[in-house]
Amino acid sequence: RLRGVRAFTVRVRGLGGYVVSQNLVTDNVSVVEGEMAIISCRVKDNDDSVIQLLNPNRQTIYFRDVRPLKDARFQLVNFSDNELRVSLSNVSLSDEGRYVCQLYTDPPQEAYADITVLIPPGNPIIEGRDEVLSEGNETEMTCTAMSSKPAATIRWMKGDKELPGKPMVELTYDKMYTVTSRLTFTVSKEDDGVPVSCIVDHPAVKDFQAQKYLEVQYKPEVKILVEFPPGLTREGENLELTCHAKGKPQPQRVNWVKVDDDVPSHAVITGGDLYIENLNKSYNGTYRCVASNTVGESFDDYILYVYDSRAGEGAPRTVDHAVIGGVVAVVVFAMLCLLIVLGRYFARHKGTYFTHEAKGADDAADADTAIINAEGGHTNSDEKKEYYI
Repeated sequence: RLRGVRAFTVRVRGLGGYVVSQNLVTDNVSVVEGEMAIISCRVKDNDDSVIQLLNPNRQTIYFRDVRPLKDARFQLVNFSDNELRVSLSNVSLSDEGRYVCQLYTDPPQEAYADITVLIPPGNPIIEGRDEVLSEGNETEMTCTAMSSKPAATIRWMKGDKELPGKPMVELTYDKMYTVTSRLTFTVSKEDDGVPVSCIVDHPAVKDFQAQKYLEVQYKPEVKILVEFPPGLTREGENLELTCHAKGKPQPQRVNWVKVDDDVPSHAVITGGDLYIENLNKSYNGTYRCVASNTVGESFDDYILYVYDSRAGEGAPRTVDHAVIGGVVAVVVFAMLCLLIVLGRYFARHKGTYFTHEAKGADDAADADTAIINAEGGHTNSDEKKEYYI
């Protein structure tokens, strides 16, 4: 792993000023303990100057392509005018330090390669304070990654949700790091069977983790189902109820009671089933199924209302409000149309009179003569009739 670049540049004053003569370059290296490190000393524009590699104690590892140091773990990978490349196998912590690339010029040039040895942590150890938990309780878990270099980081996951932990880092006598992370959280019944993972992040390892599955106990969940009848409960019919109870551990007891009263004497209770024959209205009330285990107690209620024996017969139980609304709308529309037609008719014939006038009045010169000449004279004036339609 390359962590940086070390370079040394020599500038020679010439007639035109400073010019670049030679450039010695090397790289920092990070390597996992037991693996191989590569050290490369590179020269740009070499003028046949000698390249050599020194260890942190300034001992010569390679002088050109010759190895004076009696350590067979160092092997020549490449040698040319521009590069001296050396491998170091089976790296240990004692190999860590600053290596020197040296170029024999006047004055000599040096570039430095720092080798960092990575030591992976041991297998993470996850521990829980409680083996068996109860819903609503708080629990604590710890995860430890021992003897690593550098110190590892620890993350927590519960299912697919990340949770925050509290880390503590300890430096041991051999310059190793031990990291312990502490996680505290409250469990619910939904956490039963969910894995809690301790994930260790370190540059020397990948996908390093440990898991522990939660075991959570919870009080029963109770549900009453009506097995019979499927519709209204009528007088004379039978009633059958089933109580389903689920918990961890499984409910030890399932009881039927009637709230504020006694269960009918002839009712039959078998486990979670309640059976009552020949219903009558005196059985009305709230019937309760109660289930319990070591964690707690829960219940569910069923309200019984007994109808007349003929209740619901001959009539539909549901009303189609859309149909009723449509019928009412049609009736209202028809009445409005009828009112409009009648109104227009009476408005057209308003004030029409048919008058029966006296005969002989048409030829009279004036009104008085018309009255005198009228058939019947004044004696008949009271007999004039008008007809109003």
